[in-house]
Amino acid sequence: MMDIPKLQRVIIDALEDVKAEDIRVFDTKKISDLFDRVIIATGNSNRQTKSLAMSVKEAVKEKGGEVISVEGMETGEWVLVDCGDIVVHILQPMLRSYYQLEGIWGDKPVRVKLGGKASKSKRFASEPEDEEDD
Repeated sequence: MMDIPKLQRVIIDALEDVKAEDIRVFDTKKISDLFDRVIIATGNSNRQTKSLAMSVKEAVKEKGGEVISVEGMETGEWVLVDCGDIVVHILQPMLRSYYQLEGIWGDKPVRVKLGGKASKSKRFASEPEDEEDD
């Protein structure tokens, strides 16, 4: 079984590979016994949300992790990838705005490195992406 930080990194890299937008990571250990993290990302079309979900599924399996289920591939409007300790929600902008999942899971944002493996910047998952790092 893959540890949480490694699984989280695999998922974030897989999302970034397919150009997911506004990736947010939340620590849910105190909210739910079912999983330790929720990752929320935006895909701009049905095709992109499906591609993002497949990228996550393939990357996690390739690294020896477990993907319990993938739901929502029929429409691609909101795809959920259940990786056991981490649940990934990939939504189109209108649905993400409407359902406001950050309000449910956003109590404990996790500081993660975004922008690919070469990036050195870290920020909280709840911070806007357009802020400049010092």
